[in-house]
Amino acid sequence: MEALKIIVAIFILALASSLTLASDPSPLQDFCVAVNDPKGSVFVNGKFCKDAKLAKANDFYFSGLNIRKNTSNTFGSTVTPVNVAQMPGLHTLGISMVRIDYAPNGGLNAPHTHPRASEILVVLEGTLHVGFVTSNPDNHLISKVLYPGDVFVFPVGLIHFQYNIGNTYAVAFAGLSSENPGVITIANAVFGSSPSTDADILAKAFNLDRKMVKNLQSEF
Repeated sequence: MEALKIIVAIFILALASSLTLASDPSPLQDFCVAVNDPKGSVFVNGKFCKDAKLAKANDFYFSGLNIRKNTSNTFGSTVTPVNVAQMPGLHTLGISMVRIDYAPNGGLNAPHTHPRASEILVVLEGTLHVGFVTSNPDNHLISKVLYPGDVFVFPVGLIHFQYNIGNTYAVAFAGLSSENPGVITIANAVFGSSPSTDADILAKAFNLDRKMVKNLQSEF
């Protein structure tokens, strides 16, 4: 089973790499390990590059995706990212990945978007109801129930979700076509913005009572 998980993870990254032309620009060098120190470094695609001669194996390494994460939170899920922030060697390569753990009986990776990446997800454990919604004017829901070994794609920028409909823990891995895909959780952005969006605006947009909007904002 462990060998299968490793193979799946490599497979995800290989598939995600084919999508990079639609997202991050292609590199003009072998690699560009991101560093925070601008001294003696070249600035490429938003980050400074370490001298290639000083690159180490750990710049291209991350450990711990085999560990189940705590899902005792509001949504019953935890996302463990491996992007350029965790692995500086990913800079300019146009790929990243995540592990997602879901609590039994309703663990939810809440509706969200990745503004800079498409996502390809594979289920390793459990049963997930997944889906995405197309853009205006159709707003068509495309969804499916996934089982271990099943793969599903979420196109760049579209709102999507995963929901554990089983009574056991679920685990999925996903590859994304950007070193820094970004994430916008819809409920957090709408009702939890800082400063708060005017309640009258949200009340009209969602056809809700203003008091209800204020209550929702207080939850975020």
